[in-house]
Amino acid sequence: STMFLVGLSGGIASGKSTVVAVLRELGCAVIDADVIARQVVQPHSKAHQQILQHFGTEILLENGEINREALGNIIFSQPEKRRLLNSITHPEILKEMLKQVLKYFVLGYHYVILDIPLLFETRGLTRFMKYTVLVYCDPRTQRLRLMRRSGLGAAEAEARIGSQLPLDEKLKWATHVIDNCGDLEATRRQVLLLHAHLEDSLHFLWARLALGTALAGFGGLVFLLIRHFIS
Repeated sequence: STMFLVGLSGGIASGKSTVVAVLRELGCAVIDADVIARQVVQPHSKAHQQILQHFGTEILLENGEINREALGNIIFSQPEKRRLLNSITHPEILKEMLKQVLKYFVLGYHYVILDIPLLFETRGLTRFMKYTVLVYCDPRTQRLRLMRRSGLGAAEAEARIGSQLPLDEKLKWATHVIDNCGDLEATRRQVLLLHAHLEDSLHFLWARLALGTALAGFGGLVFLLIRHFIS
């Protein structure tokens, strides 16, 4: 009846998806914040309506879904627009993440991995994590991978990478690091070691939230955590 949370993050083109794929192969419970972010802005959702009010219908695709590339171009160059979008989507994302965490708690998992790209940028979330894992690669490797993957020029790739907190800065906040500068097998070995450590951990510090659920009900827990997350 105990469980803890593990925060997983990285940077653009650092190889986080590769690490997540290995963790899923090992049977780990992984909650993908990016997938949830796409779900909560589907047509007719609360977040979808609010986004249209502030960004206009020109960001829509023909099927009514939000054109993520068009919206991304707006918020990439306008920080105030990015903050506005986050204020709309983050509460909805957090509510859905909590639902999934509680599902895994009921299923008896000892820990859940939260795949959150901006984990270290939104520092308030780290307080709920027993461990934080950074998927790291050096700046040169990151730039080359991004250029190869997205067909970007060097300047464009540098601009995309520069819009995020540098991976070297994130190193200071991570309790565990997966060095993804090498080949797939080297990364896989590190993930296996991480998995063994998590499986052996006896520090199930999330029990206090389970107790909160029993005492206050799901609605009260959601309100409490969202207030902490966005404060």
